[in-house]
Amino acid sequence: MSAAGPCSPPPALLVFAKDPVPGTVKTRLAAAVGAERATRVYTDLLATTLGHGYAAVRAKAVARIELWCTPDCEAPYLRSIATAFGCSRHRQCEGDLGARMAHAIADALARAPAVLLVGTDCPLLDPLQLAQAAGMLHEHDAVLGPAEDGGYVLVGARRPLAFDGVRWSTPHAFADTAAAFGRAGIRFGVLPVLWDVDEPADLARWDALRKVNA
Repeated sequence: MSAAGPCSPPPALLVFAKDPVPGTVKTRLAAAVGAERATRVYTDLLATTLGHGYAAVRAKAVARIELWCTPDCEAPYLRSIATAFGCSRHRQCEGDLGARMAHAIADALARAPAVLLVGTDCPLLDPLQLAQAAGMLHEHDAVLGPAEDGGYVLVGARRPLAFDGVRWSTPHAFADTAAAFGRAGIRFGVLPVLWDVDEPADLARWDALRKVNA
């Protein structure tokens, strides 16, 4: 296993996003609040994520934002929001989440010394959190940001990764990924645990946070 070298210039930020068609995004939340409201929550979360990323670019914590889209990066909404936040657009490959993340990370590492990959579910991933994750890549091959539900909200890397044997969308996703990294000899750092917005209780928590910060 090679020693970790410096991570400079800053990593690229990869944001996984889905065309916000009602009934296809935030489906767990939609079961409680309806597809239309769940879609509005999704677009709010996506804008929040990209806003944090844009601020991180301005602070030089990350180099740029790549919006990794599914099913089509030419969808009008995704084109519009990518333009608004200065993102390049890339299409996610086929396969499960692990295959899509592995492909995006490997592809982006051809253009950047390191990457941070996030979804759109965690509004707490602000520029300070992104800078902390980028800093961990000075000393580690990878970084994981665990979520309270047993998943994770961020993965960073300065080398290609594989996600073998990960049980996605379960409370085991973080532990399975950590085990896969261990088997591959990948030295990784771990960020503080955060929460994401998947269920009505999470939405209430985010609504309360937004009122405090309003």
